[in-house]
Amino acid sequence: MTADLRGTSFAALHRPGEPLLLPNAWDHASAAALAARGFPAIATSSLAVAAGAGLPDGAAATREHTVRLALALGSEPYHLSVDAEGGFGDDPEEVAGLAAELWAVGAVGVNLEDGLGASELLAAKIHAVKAAVPGMFVNARTDTYWSGDGDEKDTLRRLDAYQRAGADGVFVPGLTDPARIAGLVRCLGVPLNILHSPAGPTVPRLAELGVARISLGSLLYRRALGAALDAMTDIAAGRAPGGTTPSYDEVRALERSVPASSSANSTG
Repeated sequence: MTADLRGTSFAALHRPGEPLLLPNAWDHASAAALAARGFPAIATSSLAVAAGAGLPDGAAATREHTVRLALALGSEPYHLSVDAEGGFGDDPEEVAGLAAELWAVGAVGVNLEDGLGASELLAAKIHAVKAAVPGMFVNARTDTYWSGDGDEKDTLRRLDAYQRAGADGVFVPGLTDPARIAGLVRCLGVPLNILHSPAGPTVPRLAELGVARISLGSLLYRRALGAALDAMTDIAAGRAPGGTTPSYDEVRALERSVPASSSANSTG
């Protein structure tokens, strides 16, 4: 499938009332394992990428690491959306260049956030990205609920600016109130993305509210870290660790094919 067709196919997965459940991976194995469970699209997690590199999230410090991960995942048989923070810079043309780079390696979506900065700046970035890579699905995130006070008027003002700039979808992480979610759906002309919260509405409930995309964000990565800590606690106490443990061979099966001469024996 060509990149243009993959982009169109990815956009078609955003259906209000029948939302795209989008898991966020942090490396090739996690993405491959999720895809093997039938998820047609995989996103990356900026927190997971940053934490894996020992760098801060949301500080424009992981451009190289993000592109490298996109390169590893972009040729796989699923739709890839990349969490690119705020585009790793304030120059809209440089952000458009990043989007073109991601598109070239197979990504069909990009998530760009305002970090509660000026909405005009993110709108300019969105406009530049859509001009440079028309087929890229731009998911524009506002942090009014994530790190702000949840001001409804400010949220609507920002989302309207991002829609007018060409965003294909909008993302409001931290919003969990069903009435406010339903209200946004009614006001928007593009798909609404909500971040799944274990304490918030369930997936079926979000579907009823008209949400078109449900992201997992860093939840799976944090759960994986928690499972590792729980396993070590059990082992140290003389107990068998609980939960699901893929076998060595099952993990090996997630590898991409490499020439035999470049393979090395491993017992890890």
